[in-house]
Amino acid sequence: MEDLTEIRPLRHLDARVTLPGSKSYTQRALLIAALAEGTSRLRNPLLSEDTGLMIDALRALGAGIALEDGNLIVAGTAGKIACPEGEIRLGNNGTAMRFLTAAVCLGRGVFTLTGDPRLCERPIRPLLDALATLGVDARSRGGNGRPPVRVAADGLRGGQVILRDIESSQYVSALLISAPCASGDTRLDLEGRIPSLPYVAMTIEAMATFGQDVARPGAHAFVVRGNGGYRGREYRIEGDASSASYFFLAAALTGGRVRVDNVRPRTLQGDIGLLAILEGLGCRVRRGEDWVEVEGGRLASGDVALSLGDMPDMVPTVAVLAALRPGRTIIRDAAHLRLKESDRLAALAAELVRIGIGARETEDGLVIDGGTPHGAVIETYNDHRIAMSFAILGLVVPGVRIANGACVGKSFPGFWQALEGLYA
Repeated sequence: MEDLTEIRPLRHLDARVTLPGSKSYTQRALLIAALAEGTSRLRNPLLSEDTGLMIDALRALGAGIALEDGNLIVAGTAGKIACPEGEIRLGNNGTAMRFLTAAVCLGRGVFTLTGDPRLCERPIRPLLDALATLGVDARSRGGNGRPPVRVAADGLRGGQVILRDIESSQYVSALLISAPCASGDTRLDLEGRIPSLPYVAMTIEAMATFGQDVARPGAHAFVVRGNGGYRGREYRIEGDASSASYFFLAAALTGGRVRVDNVRPRTLQGDIGLLAILEGLGCRVRRGEDWVEVEGGRLASGDVALSLGDMPDMVPTVAVLAALRPGRTIIRDAAHLRLKESDRLAALAAELVRIGIGARETEDGLVIDGGTPHGAVIETYNDHRIAMSFAILGLVVPGVRIANGACVGKSFPGFWQALEGLYA
């Protein structure tokens, strides 16, 4: 029998939600702490499917990681990566695949990284080419520029790399995080189209917290000194702005009010940019030091064009908002969403049409004509962000049922409980 979660419409919304830790910061902190000398304590980490896969992989590479009172205690390797006997399996964790492909270059021996069928469809060639420039024998086992990846490692020597028109900023972050443990300095120069640059800023911030600064000789140039490494420390992981977005959306759709705790309005997480979009479309936003409150209002009508290249994970959230907003919404600069957990542009267009909304894909986004959606069974394509966005639609549209709701465990295992809390 198909696993369906039916969403009950909500009559009145005035709620308060506390967020789990950021998935992006948790994965960065885990890897950096694993490369550090000494022990680190990571407070408020996200414990989810993706972070669990990262933890298992880092243990296989020699780090000691234990859960203690909700904190992660990481005994670092001081950059001395162990070579496991078997494959490193990463599920559908694209961040871990890219970050660890660079990190294993610090070890000695042959490493194989692989994952689920969908992960093995996602590109990694630009990172492999960059590592080859740095003298590493890193290749796609199938010769197609996709995982599984085989790395014959003998340490990382540093050097200069140019990344041009890449489809993921994770290649940049992967190289930056491993660079302090290289034997020489590393310089990265970015040219052309680079999506999701706020995530690179998050990486640089996390590196600095563990004792490694990144020099910026140009707007798109980065220099990291080698032979330095990281130092273990205590590190608090802030709340996840991507997870917060679903509750901001709930306020916008219902006309109610939600306060989300444990999220910093001044965070480097690019997804906090959703707040400016909501304000522009008629919502009221109040900001505290570590909380945000959104109150819905009458959604602005008319045509709106939005560039979401710096916050691609917000495309599903904005797409659901667009389904109910009177007017046409054009989403641009999001072509790289075809390479996520699903082809998100195709998935969103299909599910919007399923609920009676005019929607079509473009080369780099979506065109959505708002209207009056009806209930339907939403296919999630095993994509957590599709599931959570359309679940919020069910707060105002009767008959929305989410297939495979368990897929939210990838980034937000407590989502369904948090959603249920809105009815209190």
